[in-house]
Amino acid sequence: MQDSKGKLKIKWQRLLSDGETCERCQSTEREVEKAVRKLKETLPRLGIKVKLEKEKLTEEEFKKNPKASNRIFIGDKPLEELIGANVGGSKCCDVCGEEECRTVIIGGEEHEVVPSQTIINAALNAAQDQLPTDNCCTSPREEDTCCS
Repeated sequence: MQDSKGKLKIKWQRLLSDGETCERCQSTEREVEKAVRKLKETLPRLGIKVKLEKEKLTEEEFKKNPKASNRIFIGDKPLEELIGANVGGSKCCDVCGEEECRTVIIGGEEHEVVPSQTIINAALNAAQDQLPTDNCCTSPREEDTCCS
């Protein structure tokens, strides 16, 4: 969720069963961390602080909704909404049992692991709401009164 102006929360959730998660979620975790590192280098220059939260889903929560695992929210929106992607599913591994786990379909290409660049793109889309809206230099003005 967007806590307030200048803050952008990235939340990633996954199944944790007996302290274990699947390879798909482990790989996405690495991609999320990579994206957050890059965003923490860039967005503070625009006055936006990035916060990462990792949420553990129980086996019971996973069984009720398998596609809740490996899901990413940026601000108050799911990643797929921010980039115009769709959600799919495919068989995963022993940790996930017989359930079809979440995939993200971007431009017709299905990803079991969410690429860091996709996370960055979604975060930049979400961050637009955090940028100043003083209309500086967006309307005709005399050259010497425009923002520097």
